Amino acid sequence: MPRLAGVDIPEKKKILYSLQYIHGIGPKVAADVLKKCGIDPDRRAHTLDDQELSSIATLIDESLVVEGALRRQVQQDVQRLKDTKSYRGERHRKGLPVRGQRTRTNARTRKGRKKTVAGKKGVKG
Repeated sequence: MPRLAGVDIPEKKKILYSLQYIHGIGPKVAADVLKKCGIDPDRRAHTLDDQELSSIATLIDESLVVEGALRRQVQQDVQRLKDTKSYRGERHRKGLPVRGQRTRTNARTRKGRKKTVAGKKGVKG
């Protein structure tokens, strides 16, 4: 398996899609990198020679923040929001949606599994 930016990329897939296995590289960035390196996006990753792989690797290292550095940067950004006690930071701290989504329903990804409250049903007033 070829390694780029410290990540094993799938060798049977097209290089355009293989590059997207690197954290921080999406479809647009992958296409731009291949265009700058002059590599056909439809080629399979295992057909690239060492010189082409190294040109992709150097371009990624020089111009993009990927993998560990990107994860660290995002974590620092979230921590800064928490430290300044901003609204977004408080939402991060409480584990609630940060970008204005509704929480009465449909927030299960951020809130986790339902916590059932006992004694709510069956009470007649």
